[in-house]
Formats: sequence, C-alpha cells, structure tokens
Amino acid sequence: MPEYLIYFNQQWVGDHSEEWFLARVQPSRAVVEEMKAAGVYVFAGGLEEEDGPVYSADPTSGTPLVTDGPYVETKEFLGGFAIVDVPDDEDAKRWAAKVAVGCGWPQEVRRFKPRRPPLGGLTAGGGGAIDASADAATAGLPRERVRRPLI
Repeated sequence: MPEYLIYFNQQWVGDHSEEWFLARVQPSRAVVEEMKAAGVYVFAGGLEEEDGPVYSADPTSGTPLVTDGPYVETKEFLGGFAIVDVPDDEDAKRWAAKVAVGCGWPQEVRRFKPRRPPLGGLTAGGGGAIDASADAATAGLPRERVRRPLI
C-alpha cells in the first residue's frame, strides 16, 4: 500500500493558552491509537520547536559539510508529522482530517513515491535503517517491525 505523510508547519498552530494545548493531548493521542488499531500507523511525532537543535548537511563541495541551522533561511518550519500506510488518497485524506481535529490545527497530506524493489532482499532506506519490507511481506510480518540499523 502507498504510504502518506501527514504534517503541519509549526506556524499553522497559532497562539493558544497552555490550557488549550493541554486539552489537545487526549484527542491527538486518541487518533494515534485509532491509527494503530486500524493497522495504518507507521510513525508519528512532534519536533522540537525553535529552541531545538537544527543541522544541515551539504555534500555539494565534494566533502560533506555539517553546519548549525537550517539549510535555507525560512520563517516556517516543520512542527510534526505522521506516516500512514493506507490503500489510497481518500483514506489518507480521512486520516489527515482526524489528525487535524485531534490536534486542532491544519494538516497537509503528501504521498511518498513508491519504493523500488529491493536489491538482494535489502535496500538502504531513509532514517538510517535497512528496509526489509519485501522480506517482511513474504514472511507475513508487519513492515515496521523489521527495520534494522545500518552498520
């Protein structure tokens, strides 16, 4: 099934009281639990705000250069996201709506490009892991349970 990214920019959240944010905890966690129960959950998480570390890695000079701060100066930054594994755009939009209601602010949805068939059973995946999803499918295991760290 295709995987979809549901995300928001921190600036879309708006200014609210601490009480308002605390009231969003239970509804947003309930949506994540609903995703897990439905078998569509891959990952979800919020990012640290302005005070959190941000680094950029740029290999264009021939030697990777890692610096503090974003690669491009911008006023908007990613606040959080979820990844769902659902059959189609309609299901992805339905889950995005549930996340938006749970959080209380707008969300966007984007479909990931299809994964290429693995070479020799394993391919390097994002996030510093080896993705053995093809092996998992044939073994009948959930994809997220077979991620192995790169060595």
